[in-house]
Amino acid sequence: MEHTQLLSDERLIKLTEAAHKKVLQLLSRDNTKNYLRVKVTGGGCSGLSYELKLVEAPEPLDLTVNCKQLQILIDSKSALYLKGTLLDYSNKMIGGGFKFSNPNASTSCSCGDSFNL
Repeated sequence: MEHTQLLSDERLIKLTEAAHKKVLQLLSRDNTKNYLRVKVTGGGCSGLSYELKLVEAPEPLDLTVNCKQLQILIDSKSALYLKGTLLDYSNKMIGGGFKFSNPNASTSCSCGDSFNL
């Protein structure tokens, strides 16, 4: 099946400079992966969870967000939940890692890994 590339922009998801640098660093460590996949799945303490994964190629009907030298893949279902989200990264020992700031979330857990609408 041929892949139809659907393009989106940073109104869907935007990365801070720190998150952008960290993802590029992770991609450079694994020469087989070319994309960052951002996905929303059911679960977590607030009902929905974020998932980040480095992947080799897009899946059919993925939305592709071009962010400088980085391409972010989002499936159409997850895109409904992510519109306007900012992804940040902190290297702090406590409370560090990737953090989502999602304007669509009505509640989120203290760890920042799950949310609800």
